[in-house]
Amino acid sequence: QVQLVESGGGLVQPGGSLRLSCAASGRIFGINDMAWYRQAPGKERELVALIRSRGSTNYEDSVKGRFTISRDNAKNTVYLHMNSLKPEDTAVYYCYALIDGYPCWGQGTQVTVSS
Repeated sequence: QVQLVESGGGLVQPGGSLRLSCAASGRIFGINDMAWYRQAPGKERELVALIRSRGSTNYEDSVKGRFTISRDNAKNTVYLHMNSLKPEDTAVYYCYALIDGYPCWGQGTQVTVSS
């Protein structure tokens, strides 16, 4: 069974940095899009950043210039480098991957930006 396991969340002060990781495991033939979503309390889940299999990326406007998504295809892993974090970045961050044509989600990792 394929699963996505996230790591790297936590508490950080405004202006700080965090790196999230998400590794896919199980019997995998191919991974297309990989992405990070987030959901803040009382809000809908939103797309933060997406990276396609060949490396092209898209970002939500509020994170452009601060967040960078990358992937290591050999390790079936996607990363989210987050710099200049703001309190409004506080949310549960979810990893997403399209694996062998099926959408897969991680369990979520909490990111809290607070002084």
